[in-house]
Amino acid sequence: MVQNKQRALRVAIVGAGIGGLTAAAALHQRGIEVAVYERAAQMGEVGAGLQMGPNAVHVINALGIGEQFRKIAAEPGVRVSLNWNDGAVRVREQFKGPMQEKYGARYHTVHRSDVHQLLQSLVPENAIHTSAHCVAVENRESGAAMRFADGREIEADVVIGADGIHSAVQTAVFGTSPARFTNQICWRIILPMEELHRCADMLPVPLDGSEYTGWLGPTGHVLFYPLRNGELLNIFAGRVSQQWADENWAVPSPIADLLEAYAGWHPALLHILSKAKEANKWGIHDRDPLDRWVKGRIALLGDSAHPMMPTLAQGAAISMEDGYALARCLELGRSNPDAALATYEQERRPRATKVQLQARQQFENNQLVPAPPPLPVDWIYGYDVVNKPLKLAELA
Repeated sequence: MVQNKQRALRVAIVGAGIGGLTAAAALHQRGIEVAVYERAAQMGEVGAGLQMGPNAVHVINALGIGEQFRKIAAEPGVRVSLNWNDGAVRVREQFKGPMQEKYGARYHTVHRSDVHQLLQSLVPENAIHTSAHCVAVENRESGAAMRFADGREIEADVVIGADGIHSAVQTAVFGTSPARFTNQICWRIILPMEELHRCADMLPVPLDGSEYTGWLGPTGHVLFYPLRNGELLNIFAGRVSQQWADENWAVPSPIADLLEAYAGWHPALLHILSKAKEANKWGIHDRDPLDRWVKGRIALLGDSAHPMMPTLAQGAAISMEDGYALARCLELGRSNPDAALATYEQERRPRATKVQLQARQQFENNQLVPAPPPLPVDWIYGYDVVNKPLKLAELA
């Protein structure tokens, strides 16, 4: 179906998370009419730290917010891997410098809400609609339609489901696909960086908070990395578990439960964890890769298409790649949205699937004793969605 060239292409996005807002910003940047529909009553991204590999930073720079981003992010100088029990150094490698040299962009760590606010600033305020709970979508002869819980209905040339692991769009178009509990539970904590500095004499190796530090054990791993130019210490504590499977990430957890989960780990780690005033705990879920992301004028993006384990720290980055690639494809195929969406699926589904599956494999490898070296990530970090050549798909 060829689009009428006399008016702008209209794209509706369900979900105003990082993937949805990246798509909206990149579409708006290209003069494509976009509207975002968010279920929550007000904008505001929950969460804690994010890792932005060079592949994600390419997108940030292309959107024109690189300078603002660097002001609110941190750039770890080195990556240090420590044994869970005695704190001995397993691996130490330089991050700052080599990342730019090898991949053409830096590696940053940042608060999720800060990234969310930056992306939101690129989308016209009147293009974002809150309290818009999408309950159904369908293809129509002239495009696609969305229906909301309050009975409202809107039509667009293209509808994008960026509404997360419980995607209403995915369910409506492709049917129910149950989430898989990955046997991993996690805690998220943010502390003032001073808490790390105060226990310097307890640490097995000198750490000043500028490092990306991982404590690796057979039953889990704990990550430390800086946020907001080193003002904050983000802690991600992952634990292997067969029992607790709640996937609501914002479940308050007693600090005593956290400390019990890491009993026997290095005293310095436990001391730092004990400084938490509050912690949220959740069960990690993903889904098996989908065979299709596109049906008619409806397409999936981000966690609605490929929820993945956090083992490679690529969930947000791959969603941002999706959003930018979608905009490039729709720009290339303005007059033929069907071909544009086919191009998008051909470009994105194989890559996201490969990352999904490697994240699972890395989780399994981390539990082996001794743990093997990390799986290769050059192919992840070295990918440049901004400049990758595109060719519009030929439809049968």
